Amino acid sequence: MTPASLRAFGAHWPECGQGCYIDPAANVIGRVELGKDCSIWPQSVVRGDVNYIQIGERSNVQDGCVLHVSRPSSTHPAGLPLIIGAEVTVGHKVMLHACTIGNRCLIGMGSIILDGSILEDEVLLGAGSLVPPGKRLASGYLYLGAPVRQVRRLTQEELAFFRQSAENYVLLKGEYLSAISA
Repeated sequence: MTPASLRAFGAHWPECGQGCYIDPAANVIGRVELGKDCSIWPQSVVRGDVNYIQIGERSNVQDGCVLHVSRPSSTHPAGLPLIIGAEVTVGHKVMLHACTIGNRCLIGMGSIILDGSILEDEVLLGAGSLVPPGKRLASGYLYLGAPVRQVRRLTQEELAFFRQSAENYVLLKGEYLSAISA
C-alpha cells in the first residue's frame, strides 16, 4: 500500500485493518474503513466522501471496481452508506452504490448494485447482473440478469466456495505484501 493510494476527504482519512493490501493503482478516499486482511486491486476506486464505506475482514475488491455512497436527501435524510460484510468477493469491474452486502457473498464481474439494495449473507450474483434500487436478495440463492431474478438455491459446494474465494485473495495479497517488503 502506498500513501498515494489513500487520500483524505475533509477531515476523514481511510482506516485500514491489519494486513490490508491496497494496490498503488487504486484509490481509497475519505470515510472508508477496511477490516483485517482486505485487498483493493488496481484501478478500483473506493470513495467515501458524502457518506461512509465499511468493508469487512478478508473481503476483496478486484480490478476496476467503483464503490460509492449517497448524500443525505429528502428520501434518505442520513444518505446511504456502502456496507460490505466479511469474506466477500467483489469481481472485476463491479459497481456498488450505497448498498449493503452481507457476509460470504460473491458479486460476479461487471455487476451493478444500486442504492438501498441489500444482499443477505451467502448470495451468489452472476456476472453482468443489475440489482435495482431497494431490491433485497435472500440468503442462499443464485441471482442472475438485468434486472436480477432469483434462479435457484445454492449447492453446498457453492456455499463452501465463498470462503475459498476469500482465502485465495487473502493468500494473493500476502504474496504482494511480501514482494513489497522484500
